[in-house]
Amino acid sequence: MNNTNVRVALITGGSGGIGRAVAERLAGDGIAVGVHYASSKSKADETVSAITSAGGKAIAVGGDVADEKDMSAAFDAVEMAFGGIDVVVNTAGIMLLSPIATLDLDDLDRMHRTNIRGTFVVSQQAARRVRSGGAIINFSTSVTRLQFPNYGAYAASKGAVEAMTLVLARELRGKDITVNAVAPGPTATPLFLSGKDETTIEHLSKAAPLERLGTPEDIAETVAFLAGPARWINGQVLFANGGLG
Repeated sequence: MNNTNVRVALITGGSGGIGRAVAERLAGDGIAVGVHYASSKSKADETVSAITSAGGKAIAVGGDVADEKDMSAAFDAVEMAFGGIDVVVNTAGIMLLSPIATLDLDDLDRMHRTNIRGTFVVSQQAARRVRSGGAIINFSTSVTRLQFPNYGAYAASKGAVEAMTLVLARELRGKDITVNAVAPGPTATPLFLSGKDETTIEHLSKAAPLERLGTPEDIAETVAFLAGPARWINGQVLFANGGLG
């Protein structure tokens, strides 16, 4: 563990949805949080304000996850504010749905840039900077093994995330840093709900044995486990989906 009293986390995509829930959950555990945003500084500031008003420590940091200079600067800012980084949670991602046969290849490239290159850039910085006793947590999706139609390109991008995550866990041998991925199932976030009609949402909400959609808080609990007490879970993909598959 680090030699300061406060653990520090950087959360990409921390301004909304799952990212915000993760930021607030980790702050509740006493972790100082860097809340990253790509474009919505106001939302990141709202998250920071919610954390600080509850007695926690947080700052907002901006940048494109796929730009190594932006991410280096974001990591620098968090280290400058709090003295180091112990946990990196990479929730930033985009989801563009289409049958493979008709997918606009520009959409494929956009997902590749954010979901694959972005995760790689953030993982690279994390591998260089996370302190001993720390944790790196990337985000996949349960669709990598559920094979829902229309999710082909998105699932492919997240399959790449799983691959690099599991390799990085082995590459950090001897550093006492865990590297895992969380793979949520259907979760009630704007990213998931956008573009779906009520019938589709109702069907998906009944698909898991627990017969509801996941919540951002459900996913944040899984992240908090990996970020804190789960020191013997390493090089794994945790499917947080209520038993869907």
